[in-house]
Amino acid sequence: MNTTIRPAEKKDCERMMELIRELALYEKAPEEVTVSFDHFVESGFGAHPVWWAFLAELDGKVEGFALYYIRYSTWKGQRLYLEDLLVTEKLRGQGIGKLLFDRLLEVCKEKKYSGMVWQVLDWNEPAINFYKKFDGVKFDGEWLNCSI
Repeated sequence: MNTTIRPAEKKDCERMMELIRELALYEKAPEEVTVSFDHFVESGFGAHPVWWAFLAELDGKVEGFALYYIRYSTWKGQRLYLEDLLVTEKLRGQGIGKLLFDRLLEVCKEKKYSGMVWQVLDWNEPAINFYKKFDGVKFDGEWLNCSI
């Protein structure tokens, strides 16, 4: 299997939205995807992008992605925030997620970010086990997620 990891381009947004909906189904929250396609595209490829992504492409088809943005910690400085990492269900367990995750770690080093942070649902054992494979990963059960 020939896997290419490459930066997302504007033309990829339609496929990325399909994968985002697949992720929402997996996370049992399909109704939570409310972003419009135009807003998604503008946020990634407009005059002031707020997110970036790497795609996993197999034989010309995008089968996974890692979407991130930069956050600022008053304690740690700039950090890469991994918003979503997804590999299509039929291709999980074949090392594609690791390729995407490793590429994000490279960005952290290249840009001299103080680290990378993300969230994982407490019931998502496959994802938790995936992240445990990386040296230095810490799970923090102390903080509660909040939104308004």
